[in-house]
Amino acid sequence: MSCCVPPAAFAEAIAGGPDRGPSDNAVRLASRALGEEGLRQSDFSVPAIHCGACIRTIESALDAVPGIVSARVNLSSKRVAVRWRDQGAVPPMVRRMVELGYEPVLFSLDEAGRDTGFSALVRALAVAAFSSMNIMMFSGSVWAGADGPTRDLLHWICAGLTLPALLYSGAVFYRSAWAALRARRTNMDVPITIGIVLAFALSLYDTIYSGERVYYDAVASLIFFLLIGRTLDHAMRERVRTAVTGLARLAPAGALVLDREDGPAFLPLAEIAPGAVIAVPEGERVPLDGDVLSGESALDKSLLTGESLAEPVRPGQSVPAGALNIGAPLTIRTSADAGNSTLSRLVHLLDGAEAGRNRYRRIADRAAAWYSPVVHLAALAAFAGWMVFDGDLHNAVTVAIAVLIITCPCALGLAVPMVQVMAARRLFEAGILVKDGSALERLAGIDTVVFDKTGTLTTGLATPVALSGTSATLALAASLAARSRHPYALAIAHAFRGGAHDWSDVIDHPGLGIEGRLDGHLYRLGRVGWAGPETGDATGSIFSRDGDNLATFSFEDRLRPNAALSADSLRTRRYQMLLLSGDRPALVERLAKRLGMAGSGGLMPQDKLARIAALEDAGHRVLMVGDGLNDTPAMARAHVSMAPATAADIGRNAADYVFLRNDLLAIPLAVSIAGEARDLVRQNLFLAGLYNAIALPIAIAGLVNPFLAAIAMSLSSVVVVLNALRLGWHPLRRKSRASTAEVPA
Repeated sequence: MSCCVPPAAFAEAIAGGPDRGPSDNAVRLASRALGEEGLRQSDFSVPAIHCGACIRTIESALDAVPGIVSARVNLSSKRVAVRWRDQGAVPPMVRRMVELGYEPVLFSLDEAGRDTGFSALVRALAVAAFSSMNIMMFSGSVWAGADGPTRDLLHWICAGLTLPALLYSGAVFYRSAWAALRARRTNMDVPITIGIVLAFALSLYDTIYSGERVYYDAVASLIFFLLIGRTLDHAMRERVRTAVTGLARLAPAGALVLDREDGPAFLPLAEIAPGAVIAVPEGERVPLDGDVLSGESALDKSLLTGESLAEPVRPGQSVPAGALNIGAPLTIRTSADAGNSTLSRLVHLLDGAEAGRNRYRRIADRAAAWYSPVVHLAALAAFAGWMVFDGDLHNAVTVAIAVLIITCPCALGLAVPMVQVMAARRLFEAGILVKDGSALERLAGIDTVVFDKTGTLTTGLATPVALSGTSATLALAASLAARSRHPYALAIAHAFRGGAHDWSDVIDHPGLGIEGRLDGHLYRLGRVGWAGPETGDATGSIFSRDGDNLATFSFEDRLRPNAALSADSLRTRRYQMLLLSGDRPALVERLAKRLGMAGSGGLMPQDKLARIAALEDAGHRVLMVGDGLNDTPAMARAHVSMAPATAADIGRNAADYVFLRNDLLAIPLAVSIAGEARDLVRQNLFLAGLYNAIALPIAIAGLVNPFLAAIAMSLSSVVVVLNALRLGWHPLRRKSRASTAEVPA
């Protein structure tokens, strides 16, 4: 679980100053010890992380620092986890990140995943739009033939209007470029910055000396188009939120410790050592792993295992942190501290899995890798060639600027986010939310679909079916069931709705059932063998009077609508399918066989994670569809993940997609839309590459000035935008109009 940084550490971190980040002593205080002797982990929040290139830069640089064992970057939470050897000194991890241009602060759950840069981008885009529109208005007069003092005045007005876009909006690119150059590397923003600054400087020179042509409109429109792509990309990433925050907050804040010398006291979990005796009230989650000392109850472990049936617990049995006590108060002796509890282990599993998946390189990142060096070389070659050819410095600079502008990655920057936004719109219209633009690319590349059972393929709600008993008997059973809080009893009470009866001596026996007296008879509703004799249905419940069976119930978890059709559609597309569940193996295998897939039951979260990891390591790209806490590490480790809207908060946070409608046809539909989006992205990248292949030689030949280069750049952006809009031009194609009636599992 994320460590709690002492106030002193935060104070020292602040004292370190913005240029240095947290001090070494603050890092040591905030770090936590791992299982291996001398191995520690420090977690940092790095707001400047925004793409796959950032991940590779930070991880490779920190891995090379002596004393650091590993560095892993989580893109969704903008978190860097560094494991290091404690050999008397803290490795210079903070200084190295600052040198790279990624200033770290100590990680806090409250700040996880917060992207403060999005609102700044929106403001920068608004300023650039204002400047561009007004400059175009005045530039039109110049291009229409204004001359002499009138032209000079209009040039000065345009220069003034360019300054807000240049100084405020363009700072988005300057900061990134400067950080890259300071770290002795380059990125896409370096040639962008050079082109913007040179175009403005040349235009200002010509304005001062009454030149005929200036290119303020090219500067402003260049910044505007680039910011559109950057803002759209951030709009998709802004929806990403780490599941680690929600998972960590599932743990109670503390527990009532009973065996203190000065009397019982409520203490924070971090202060409770193994061996302490604590109370777990009814209706509360178990705060720490332990063994039951006194009390009999039932635990709902559905968030941990996915198992829908509550399990009885008695003295001597072990209980995991995170299980919900739904029966009676318990007293337990803790067997682990907060850092080593079941919930804590799940946090580490999930965080590591997220970091592994977030190293995926997006298509745009791969396409951009060649952009910067090619453009730098082309501009330099054009400048040198024209200096040799005619020796005119002004003309050589103008040609170099035209090369930088005409090859500006506006089309490349818009190619991916525009398609992602259109795909997100189509998915939303179909009742599917996508939280991360890269998830569209990942979903289009899957070859394996892994399902959870309870709450995913099925509704997760127990539906009672009366195997025997008259309507009057069932109503009487419902009347008694209404006095219990057990999920099965409540299901019976809701399904058969008994009338008012004067029950007496009602006792709820955790893990067994409920009993009560009516008209001198003892009635019991509960487990086979306790409420009544075995009837051949070992998974059902018995309603009895004085030991004689009156009614027998079984419980079914119904399939979501179109579960079978969804499986058939995925099978037709030749996807491998697998069912992994914490439910009883017999039930899981029966359902898997019915849907035509392989199935495994009785799995813990770490077992599911291991299965997903094995599939990924074998070269498969897995879509994990789950809903519960027990699914979140596997969902985070999978290539891409999906959850229903009825999932637990932590399940929805971990998922890349959330489908809002109670219909599993959302899965093949999302796969289809993701495939279309991938095709359009590839088309856009091809169009952007084709444009550069044609435009670059023309610019090097000196056949266009920076203004015409800006127009050509703008037209290339319009082309990729129009191509992206094709994703929304035709109506959604429903894959099936089959009935959505529920089918019992």
